[in-house]
Amino acid sequence: MKNSIIICLLLCFNATFAQEKLITKNGTTSFEGSVASFEEVKAKNDNVTCILNTQTGEIASLALIKGFKFKVALMEEHFNENYMESTRYPKSTFRGVIKNFNVKDLTSVAQEYTISGKLEMHGKSKDITTVAKIKKADNGVEIVTNFSVNASDFAIEIPSVVKNKVSNKINISNVFVLK
Repeated sequence: MKNSIIICLLLCFNATFAQEKLITKNGTTSFEGSVASFEEVKAKNDNVTCILNTQTGEIASLALIKGFKFKVALMEEHFNENYMESTRYPKSTFRGVIKNFNVKDLTSVAQEYTISGKLEMHGKSKDITTVAKIKKADNGVEIVTNFSVNASDFAIEIPSVVKNKVSNKINISNVFVLK
């Protein structure tokens, strides 16, 4: 009987704790560094992990660099070998906080929240503040963000041969549905 009570309490504690964190392993991060009149420089990664602590508003995401897919295979190869050095720097992470976040306030209509945190990529880190649209979705919580960074802030060198064809300003979009 005593063991049954202990097991029941542990299961209840675990269920309560589990509800504090929402996660996805198939979030989408895409970026574009195109320059007008030249070939599109754009990629997408559909296997980005994101975790949200609903009690504190803490959020973290992780994207494997080799997970970004381009329309042109040669562009993908150059991205991994020359620009991002993905063997040496295999991932990009973000850790931050959603300000004034309360999961109980979410509705099916997206509300704007400010997210502040640190983006780490290519061995460098940068403080990022962006606006996210967050809403309650049928199957969880949806978070959509868009922001820009400079490749030079992360010591990502654009060779002089293609400097006119690739923008230093990189637009990043994220879509996460957390369950």
